[in-house]
Amino acid sequence: MNHEQIKIPQATAKRLPLYYRFLKNLHASGKQRVSSAELSEAVKVDSATIRRDFSYFGALGKKGYGYNVNYLLSFFRKTLDQDEITEVALVGVGNLGTAFLNYNFMKNNNTKIVMAFDVDEAKVGLKVGGVPVYHLDELEQRLNKHIPVAILTVPAQVAQPITDRLVKQGVKGILNFTPARLNVPEHIRVHHIDLAVELQSLVYFLKHYPAE
Repeated sequence: MNHEQIKIPQATAKRLPLYYRFLKNLHASGKQRVSSAELSEAVKVDSATIRRDFSYFGALGKKGYGYNVNYLLSFFRKTLDQDEITEVALVGVGNLGTAFLNYNFMKNNNTKIVMAFDVDEAKVGLKVGGVPVYHLDELEQRLNKHIPVAILTVPAQVAQPITDRLVKQGVKGILNFTPARLNVPEHIRVHHIDLAVELQSLVYFLKHYPAE
């Protein structure tokens, strides 16, 4: 996404991929237009929020008509840089890492894991999901300052030293699936995804905020 051309709230930016995924499905089904109410039902975001999100980009729809699916799809493809491939490295080829390699964001045509690292000699030299697995000792040599994003699926105790090495190699964004809270320079973006915490949160809400 080109933040130099347009500055939008971070909450809006996080929702754009949701809109884009739904629009791709609409386009594939042959639908020509969609209302904010239909979008709202599909992505579980209220209509007012969708209209506000879209308003940051100017007049994307017409009152009484809704939104042109082809136009929105083209607009968001450009906004989200869907025509530009972002190469990703994965560190930690355990069960979760292996799942990521086999999935490899097949529905996101602008994101691709191109290399993985592990310390297990039984995995080094293999290809998992078509992605080569290198020894962690080769990280500096292989990254070579051209991979902007890394996924961490390693034991928590080694997450920080590996992060330090990734930062030194020019990685700008890290998707952290470990419980460790990483210390990084201000210009590095880290998204923490703790599956255990998310599950615990879900169970809590089920118990204390039952659906009406």
